[in-house]
Formats: sequence, structure tokens, C-alpha cells
Amino acid sequence: MPLDLTGQFRADLQRRRAAAVATAVELVDAILASAREAGSSDVHLVPDESGMEMLWRVDGVLHAIDRLPKDIAPNVIARLKVLAELLTYRTDSPQEGRIRGVSVGGVEMRLSTYPTLFGEKAVIRLFVGSGSYRHLHDLGLPNDIQSGLRDLLLESGGVTVISGPAGSGKTTTIYACLRELVDKFGAQRSLVSLEDPIEAVVPGVAQSQINPVAGFDYATGLKSLMRQDPEVILVGEIRDRQTAETVFQAALTGHLVLTTFHAGSAAGAICRLSDMGIEPYLLRTGLLGIVSQRLVRRLCRCSLESHDIAAKLGLNVNHWRTPEGCDACRGTGYLGRALLAEFLRTDNSDLGKAILSRGAADELESLAVAAGMKTRWQGACDAVNDGLTSPAEVRRVLGFGK
Repeated sequence: MPLDLTGQFRADLQRRRAAAVATAVELVDAILASAREAGSSDVHLVPDESGMEMLWRVDGVLHAIDRLPKDIAPNVIARLKVLAELLTYRTDSPQEGRIRGVSVGGVEMRLSTYPTLFGEKAVIRLFVGSGSYRHLHDLGLPNDIQSGLRDLLLESGGVTVISGPAGSGKTTTIYACLRELVDKFGAQRSLVSLEDPIEAVVPGVAQSQINPVAGFDYATGLKSLMRQDPEVILVGEIRDRQTAETVFQAALTGHLVLTTFHAGSAAGAICRLSDMGIEPYLLRTGLLGIVSQRLVRRLCRCSLESHDIAAKLGLNVNHWRTPEGCDACRGTGYLGRALLAEFLRTDNSDLGKAILSRGAADELESLAVAAGMKTRWQGACDAVNDGLTSPAEVRRVLGFGK
């Protein structure tokens, strides 16, 4: 069942079908406000031969919402680019920027444009969680992971990595870590960040945004930050070997570094860093721990308990529920999302030896489990047994690897 548009948005959209540039302002405001009210994390505007398709990502899943006519679509993109302070006349190259000056509940927004065959495609990221999930205790992390992560934030040096695929909530978690540090230490610790882009403003942190065109990339920025007397450095993302090496060198010289990294699991993140050329001794001595996380949709209260073995989809669970759909969840069967996470610490001697010998991901994960780590699969099965999510949702997010 498609999502219902909030309020009178659909009627307003129909009324503005023949709008010119002046009413594109109102149309963009209506799109952003309605998407925010629906809890959308992303708004996709995809051009084609006859106009532009609008889709919203809600709880991690894209829903087709409506179409914009061909005559107004370019005006909508142009208005968004004005709000994001981008070059409206450049339609042949990608651009990124933050949207400012639009009142949608104080939500941070980022615009990304990209040229396609039929015109510019735009994606607006609404950081819905930026106002709600402000601290670690707001994220829904298991108590043992919360406690372990807080312990790492008290360290004076080393690297803490938040890993996961795109859209897994890494940014929300790492900003929550920053706010924890601000609340605990205030001005007593020098907190700085290097991001691409800055996705939320955190008072008490000197935040900087890289500018590759000006030669200000992650590696260059990190080297300069080292001369700014920082104690805690947030690096938005490790993308290449040079950045990774600089991050670990900073950790070995007495800086606490928080960063994100794309990897499918905590053990997989270590192997990926090793494959990028990071020396094993740097990983062994510089890496404090890794949180690997995924987001799954929560079942709505309309869900029903199932006794169909096939509905388990091969998961090792004793109880499972299936989505049904009602007005509250707009017919999807799900309402909101929950966090699945695994937390790997590197202070175990056997694990440390395996890292030094470049052990495979399976070996590292087995050693971490033996030391007490609960894997993402164990967390997922617990979530299904507790009626938090469904087997189908776990398979959608984690796949059929196990």
C-alpha cells in the first residue's frame, strides 16, 4: 500500500501543477514539510521523459509518492539549489550542499544533485534523528554496547570506528558520541571534526568541512588539525589509504579519533582496513574497538504471531511475527526502526595476535565471539524472538548469508 501524503499536500500539489518559478518556492516548502511529517529520511526527485518521479524513503524503504509535471520540475530543482547555495546554472556536474532557511522542525537537510539523461536528479537527506537521537542512551543500543562505547570515549588515544553500510545510522551514532563528550568534558577537552559534509551542528565542537577543489581533503585537513592542539578528532569517513594511515598515526600520537567506515561486520572492517594497506601493528596498537550496526524496521502493533515454519526464512528463532498493515503504519506493517549492533574490542590477546597475522574475517569473528561479542545475527534473532521485527525484515537487511 503506498504511503498517504500528509495533510492537504496532494491537493496543494495538484493546484500548483501549472505553477511558475514564484510558486516553486511554496511547492518545495510543502514537499520538505510533508516529508518531515511523514518521517522520511530521504526525498528522491528522479527525472524521466514525461516529468519527475518523487519518492520518499521511510524506515529505510523507498515509496513512490507522486509525479511532478515536466514544466515545473526544473523550477523545483532550481529552488532547492538556491536553498543549498549551489550554482543554479551548473546542471552538467554533481553538486552538494546544506539546505538552510527552511522551517521544518529544525531538521538538518543536505541536497545532492546529479546529472542524468533527462535532467538533474536530486536527493534531499533529512536528518530526522538529529533532534531526537542526541545521546547514546537515545539510540536503542544494548546496555553492554553503550557501556563499552562510553569506556572508549574516556580513552586519551586510539581509534573507535562506527561501521556499517550506507543508511545504517553511522552518522547518528558518531554524533551521539560527540555530544556525550561535550556533555562530560565541556571546554576541558579540545574537540574538532573534519567532515564531508557537516551533517549536524554540535555546539562545543570546532567542525570543518573538506573542500577538495581547494585542495582541502581529509588527509591534508588531518595533518593541519594535528597542529591545532586537538584531543578528540572526528573524521567523517575513512575512504582511502592515505586518510586511514593519517587517522592511525594521529591515534598513536595521543589523540582519540572517532570515525566511520563502510563494512559489513566488525571483523570485516578490520580486514578491509588491512586490505587498504594499513599495517597490522597499526591496527593492533591503534584500534580501540568497532561498532558495526544495521537498522531494521520495527513491527507495528498490528503484526500477528505466526506458526508458519516457512515464514521463519531459515532463522534460528522460536517465536516470530509477520507484518499485516493498518492505518497507523500506512499499510506497511512497520512503524519506526530499531538498531542491531555488534561491538568488537581489540584488547583480547588472541584477537590481537590474529590481527597481527592478518587473520581472515571468519577467524577474527570467532575469536571475538569467544571473548563475549554478540554478532549481528544473534542480535537479529533476539529481535525476532522478542517480536521487535520480522524474519523477512532481517533477511532484507542482512541477506541470506546465514
